[in-house]
Amino acid sequence: MSEAYERERQNNSRLDELSAKVSALRGVTIDIYDNARAQDVIDSTSETFSSMGSQMKGSATRLTRMAASGNKIAILKLSAIIIALFLVLYYGLKLVY
Repeated sequence: MSEAYERERQNNSRLDELSAKVSALRGVTIDIYDNARAQDVIDSTSETFSSMGSQMKGSATRLTRMAASGNKIAILKLSAIIIALFLVLYYGLKLVY
């Protein structure tokens, strides 16, 4: 009878060990999934910034052509845009810091 009790105790011990290993594996799996999802967000953000950079480059090229054409009104508009952008950034950063 004590032999059966000993085997039952060993089985319970091994079952507890197996349960701990399954829990650890579940935790690792969840960490991998979270990391993969975060990587997708990083890739998406990178693509967005890349797209924004190419759009800004195109806008800068058009503004340069407009300024090079010598049109006084176009140059005034460009100057106003630059000054407004500077003021917005200046006051925006001043509020943050």
